[in-house]
Amino acid sequence: MQPLTPEDVQAALDAQNTGIQIQYFEQSTATSEEAAAAANTALGSIVKSIVFIADTQPVLVLTSGDQRIDDRKIASHYNIGRKKVRIATADECITIVGYAPGGVPPLGHRTPNLPIFIDRMLSRYDRVYAAAGAPNAIFPIPYQQLIEITGGTVMDVVKDS
Repeated sequence: MQPLTPEDVQAALDAQNTGIQIQYFEQSTATSEEAAAAANTALGSIVKSIVFIADTQPVLVLTSGDQRIDDRKIASHYNIGRKKVRIATADECITIVGYAPGGVPPLGHRTPNLPIFIDRMLSRYDRVYAAAGAPNAIFPIPYQQLIEITGGTVMDVVKDS
């Protein structure tokens, strides 16, 4: 199955009349640290997008680049044991969302109505930066608009410090 592209992400942004344009970089933006350096922004303002499989249910979790996701909280949401929650493989990511890890955007997915959890920690920032379908593409978006365009559920999904 062929991965989707940043053009697909831009089309999804345009379809929602966001006015947002994808930014491309010569350097990698595949990790939170690389994206923060490229965008010259705080690590916490980077939207880390990770696809999980909870039992058989795929779910996209969006959290701050400076946080770690707690799979126990995902398991609790689905009322299943922690061992039934795992990170999707690269092939599963392409099948489920259409994008490889390092470029998974918060919208424009291959699977319609994919559950999306948005961690509360992202609310520390008015503007956040999300992946845009390639390991060198991101886009800035106001936090509230991220919630609106994804239809995501805001919840606590990070490890307690």
